[in-house]
Amino acid sequence: MNPRLRDLIQQLGEAIHESVIESEQIAGVVQNIRRHGFDVMLMLEATIGLNDVTTDADPSAQQDDQENEGGPFTSHDVNFLKSLRISVEGEE
Repeated sequence: MNPRLRDLIQQLGEAIHESVIESEQIAGVVQNIRRHGFDVMLMLEATIGLNDVTTDADPSAQQDDQENEGGPFTSHDVNFLKSLRISVEGEE
């Protein structure tokens, strides 16, 4: 992976972390849980997926997307759902 891209991904992770710790809504809910006598440990996992964007679209990807035009999911949607171990009816 290109070092610049690695830096950008790290910056994205840090931005997500900062957003969570600075969220007044999250802080309020955590305080409410603590008032009920519980200690809170919040652990979040983020999966960052990157797709290379090229000027010439991949013909096989276009074909997959065209085949799914009538359905609710593109091939990228199906791959994402599979990565979450969610099966899609009609897909192998």
